[in-house]
Amino acid sequence: MTDAIVVINAGSTSLKFGAYAVDGADSPPLLCRGEIDGMQGDPCFAVSNTSGEQWDAHAWGKDQTIDHKTALQFVIAWLEANIAGLKVAAAGHRIVLGGSRFAAPVRIDDDVLTYVDSLVVMEPSHQPYNVRCARALGEAFPGLPQVACFDTSFHRTMPEAAQTYALPKDVRDAGVRHWGYHGISYDYISRQIAKLAPKARRVIAAHLGGGTSMCAMLDGKSVETTMGFAGMSGLPMATRSGDLPPGALFYLLRSKLFDVASLEKMLYERAGLAGLSGISGDMRILQDSKDKAAIAAIAHFVHAMTKYTGAYAAVLGGLDAFVFTAGIGEHSAPVRAALCAKLAWLGLHLDASANATNGPRISASDSPVSVWVIPTNEELMIAQHTHALVFPAKQSKRIAEKEQP
Repeated sequence: MTDAIVVINAGSTSLKFGAYAVDGADSPPLLCRGEIDGMQGDPCFAVSNTSGEQWDAHAWGKDQTIDHKTALQFVIAWLEANIAGLKVAAAGHRIVLGGSRFAAPVRIDDDVLTYVDSLVVMEPSHQPYNVRCARALGEAFPGLPQVACFDTSFHRTMPEAAQTYALPKDVRDAGVRHWGYHGISYDYISRQIAKLAPKARRVIAAHLGGGTSMCAMLDGKSVETTMGFAGMSGLPMATRSGDLPPGALFYLLRSKLFDVASLEKMLYERAGLAGLSGISGDMRILQDSKDKAAIAAIAHFVHAMTKYTGAYAAVLGGLDAFVFTAGIGEHSAPVRAALCAKLAWLGLHLDASANATNGPRISASDSPVSVWVIPTNEELMIAQHTHALVFPAKQSKRIAEKEQP
């Protein structure tokens, strides 16, 4: 019998998952990963093996709908039927916002779910579905241990000055503070850069995907990050605006060009690189385009990163390493080259051939600041945290074995 951890990342109409074996290793080994997509219209299941090759697929049919509970029951039934001797023994969830209570992953119970559900009003784009999925799994499989890993937890090490907005106390007490996001990714990156560049104390990491952010880390701990109260501020993203002056938002509301709902929808779905270019929020399409608006959108993106890098180098008191991760960060050599050219004064000197092949080290041997491309693995990070919380005896045994002479 093989115990397994299933790692779950739930969206409004999709559910991504990965299965990991529980064997006491430093990193639980991956068994497979997959997704159910189109849950509200044309549900489709697909799963791949550890080599990324499709293993199986299933479709419910057009005009069919399934909820998170049905999707979870299907996934766990498939895992236990198709991997010999496997038993799902725990689940780990990505939950975006942990609020002021959770600075680390936590075992899920009713009290935890009630608290994180109360935060939905702060982060309505992801939080409701993360919470709904954890609740549905508990209903479908009572007694199955579940762990919540929060994107915000990693940033609770930021100095109080960095977590605080200049607002009255009653507003701050209502929860308006600099939460920070992509923390599961930065947790993973902080551990990887410590292995690759152990002397690098002052690190800036750029998580550049559909959602984008940057994080300043000192000795592996977050001290600043670009995403603030919600997942819209900071860098421009695929369809999200990034930083905006509050006065512009008041103007749009006063002028009745938008109401609250339509303004939020525009800022999340029609802004960012898509809004700037009028073409697409996909960096690959923009890089292949010769349209002036596409070129201008990329230039704006690089400018925003340049600005934040300078600020974060000041916060850190210098810079030892810079890390690119996530889709754009891992695969866009032109964006990496454009940013590093802007930051040459800071000591980032690229090795063009290494950059063209995506690293892992892409800086020249004499570069004062080392530059890296490190693929992120949030799923594995959740599996590791879940393993540590649910199976501490296995982890303690592994540590004891490593410490034996």
